[in-house]
Amino acid sequence: QVQLEESGGGLVQAGGSLRISCAASGRTFSIYAMGWFRQAPGKEREFVAGISGRDGSTGYADSVKGRFSISRDNAKNTVYLQMNSLKPEDTAVYYCAAGRAYLGNRGIGFVDAWGQGTLVTVSS
Repeated sequence: QVQLEESGGGLVQAGGSLRISCAASGRTFSIYAMGWFRQAPGKEREFVAGISGRDGSTGYADSVKGRFSISRDNAKNTVYLQMNSLKPEDTAVYYCAAGRAYLGNRGIGFVDAWGQGTLVTVSS
């Protein structure tokens, strides 16, 4: 079973950039589709970005396309989310997830593990 731990959250001004990371334990990281999700106060958790374990294909929610970029380093068992041109509405707790299905822009499926989350706050 893979275990996930996010890091890199913090406070950033609108228009700024931030990169958050998710480190995974276990030997099977490379076979997982990895995803980033977020949950803002009072709202449901939503998909942000995903990356295939098979070929590195990526998918994004419409709200972050062109601003966010997901990548992975299988040698380091780590997935990243580079966030540029941040907006106050990007403020949320960001969670990474490991799943057994990559669904493109619709997310990832059959999630086996979630991280504990890292808070990103964008000030206006």
